[in-house]
Amino acid sequence: MSPAKLTVSLRVTGVLPNGYHTIDAEMVSLDLADTVTFEPGDGLRIDVEGAAAAGLTVTVGPDNLVARALTMVERRALVTIRKRIPAGAGLGGGSGNAAAVMRWAGRVSPDDVAASARLGADVPFCVVGGRARVSGIGEQIEPLPFIDRVFTLVCPPFGVSTPAVYTAWDRLGGPRGGGLNDLEPAALVVEPRLAVWRDRLGDASGRRPHLAGSGSTWFVEGEFPGEGRIVTRTTAPFASAPE
Repeated sequence: MSPAKLTVSLRVTGVLPNGYHTIDAEMVSLDLADTVTFEPGDGLRIDVEGAAAAGLTVTVGPDNLVARALTMVERRALVTIRKRIPAGAGLGGGSGNAAAVMRWAGRVSPDDVAASARLGADVPFCVVGGRARVSGIGEQIEPLPFIDRVFTLVCPPFGVSTPAVYTAWDRLGGPRGGGLNDLEPAALVVEPRLAVWRDRLGDASGRRPHLAGSGSTWFVEGEFPGEGRIVTRTTAPFASAPE
């Protein structure tokens, strides 16, 4: 399985000379998950179903994170992904798929986990899973005790560019978010339509929604089923690499 990742809280702690931003975040794995299977051969097949079908198109090619992960671990396989995680929603769908390659290849040592940040900032957490404090540019993972929690998500039918959000955050002077996420003000500048989806979830739940990372997903803690909403539960970390 390739679980979704939810960034429960995010503070931007600095900017490196290369322009990358450092963070201090809490991330959890969810039971909303893609299924990734490996067979002898070469290539990538993607089947999209459920809520993922309403999201953005997933590209298949050398730039796909799974293809890049296979290159990193120097392995070949025919990989089939049954996608249930909406693409472009900030839920780590592609990062989780790449992490599944790392686990399949047995590349789960601390050095391997840190190195997987070259694929993407969310990949190291997705290799480990569960609940963790994530810092640096995403490569520093500090596992935290598992807590059984339920979240309700709303995933707009559009994505938000993470680089654009960080650029806006810089231009705004590095604001602290009013809630759990420093990137919320910048994301709303980059994509004002986010406010509509935030308010829909807030009206339905009676709670203040929070943006997941740089977006586009909004979430509240608790179970509030309804049209266009995904109710999901946290999952434990991976005990070992999958077969």
